[in-house]
Amino acid sequence: LSATSSTPVPVPKPLLPSPPPTEAARQLDELLADLGHTQSKLAAAGQGAEVSAKSLLDDMLGSLTRDLQELGITAAPAGVCAACRKPIAGKVLTALGKTWHPEHFTCARCGQELDKGPFFEQGGLAFCEEDYHQAFSPRCAYCAGPIREKVLTALEQTWHPEHFFCAHCGKVFGDEGFLERDGKPYCHQDFLALFAPKCQGCERPVVDNYLSALQGVWHTECFVCTECLTGFSGGSFFELEGQPYCELHFHQRQGTVCHSCGRPVTGRCITAAGRRYHPEHFVCAYCLGRLQKGTFRECGDKMYCQPCHDKLF
Repeated sequence: LSATSSTPVPVPKPLLPSPPPTEAARQLDELLADLGHTQSKLAAAGQGAEVSAKSLLDDMLGSLTRDLQELGITAAPAGVCAACRKPIAGKVLTALGKTWHPEHFTCARCGQELDKGPFFEQGGLAFCEEDYHQAFSPRCAYCAGPIREKVLTALEQTWHPEHFFCAHCGKVFGDEGFLERDGKPYCHQDFLALFAPKCQGCERPVVDNYLSALQGVWHTECFVCTECLTGFSGGSFFELEGQPYCELHFHQRQGTVCHSCGRPVTGRCITAAGRRYHPEHFVCAYCLGRLQKGTFRECGDKMYCQPCHDKLF
């Protein structure tokens, strides 16, 4: 006996005829062909076409929407664009409480699209960062540029914090603050150096504890005799060439000091040999007798009566 085996051979199945196309599929084919035909017409028209591409695309979208509705397919719009007032069928952007085509949400000043970056709102309008700051941010009183971040308010103006410094030396103010003159800020040192009255004695600024004399102001410690630097305890002084002097040094400068006693001659005065004397001090240097003008003799810097001069010399 012999055993035999056989491999089964597949029997081909008869091919079934394709089902006839449905009405919906046929209408979609016609719609695609119509869109292709319109696109070809647009390409052939070129730049000389009077109908804009945007208008044609809008018509095509409207036609597609109607055809889909006839096929029983409803495409509800995502909203109405606040810029162009047309339905939004694709991607929708929501901002300022409204809906927009992403390409229609633009800066109200420069037209830049704002869908991918930050924007600022003012008066119901959207602005890019640069235009917002240029139009609405406070201005720095120093550089006149817009202040984008921290704002410093002083002297009834706004400043960049780094631009609020002494108008003379340029240093930023410390804890001591600033002083103002003609709308500009100054540090204390420069303000005093530039605007405070100067002491007539030391020429340093006078801030407090001063006195007024000789058409100027003085530190109390600087108002002293120009010669001996002593203060005027009695409150009186003498002026010579705009400077204060005590009585003694005023008369010394004037040459009105008694040659005998060294004290100022303020009343009657005797002048002899180019020198001044109190009348009671115009005496013979030997006998101390009162001298009379025309009856004395001079030897060295001393005066003698005639008898004493003859006796001594």
